[in-house]
Amino acid sequence: MKSCTFLIAFVFCALSACSVLAQSDADFPKANQEFAQGHFKEAISGYEALVRAGQWSANVFYDLGNAYFRTGDFGRAILNYERALALEPHHAEATANLQIARDEGHALELQQRWAERYLQFASVNQYSIMAAVGFWIAAFCFLAWIFRRRRAATVVALLLVMVVMFAGAIFAIWQLERGSKGSALGIITGKNVQARLATADTANSVLALPPGSEVKILSTRGDWVYAALPNSLRGWIPAKNAERVRL
Repeated sequence: MKSCTFLIAFVFCALSACSVLAQSDADFPKANQEFAQGHFKEAISGYEALVRAGQWSANVFYDLGNAYFRTGDFGRAILNYERALALEPHHAEATANLQIARDEGHALELQQRWAERYLQFASVNQYSIMAAVGFWIAAFCFLAWIFRRRRAATVVALLLVMVVMFAGAIFAIWQLERGSKGSALGIITGKNVQARLATADTANSVLALPPGSEVKILSTRGDWVYAALPNSLRGWIPAKNAERVRL
């Protein structure tokens, strides 16, 4: 009886999952159709439903960014272009439209460190794969070097190359994760947002942040976030006006 109950539950869960996936697959063309017909708010609702369902892809976020752009919401347009690029760094259309949205919204950007600029040819995921490959090949080479009677110079050379590759990939991940495009990247989605010296609307303003401006979220206190700003200063921003790029 327990086996039968388990089997029934498993089949029910599988059918439910298939139903959800089928519904999500149907929602994307429907949202695209709403966009093509100029019903941008309805298209936004459709794309947002896909995001809530966990159907994340660069194209979903790109299309969502386009829909927000058409409604004049540059903050959320930029947010979703950034999310598309976080999943697919070389998405040409998202890159182009992101720059257009920044120009239209006069959005401010964080300054990149020199290391970031040179390391952005690959994503964090690609560097992670590189680090894993380097680690395991180095481990096998090390074992071969220990247990083989004749220690070939090629094994030693390969070991050194893989150690360097592993160390370089780890360094790249560390630089990118703590940089301007790392896990702390946030986008200003509100209007007339002021970064302030303290967690109060009456505190002195540090910088006016147009919608779509980049900030690096450092900590949270109640309804406020403390962030690094595009002018190399720091300030407090209402949490409702800033969203992280990484979900």
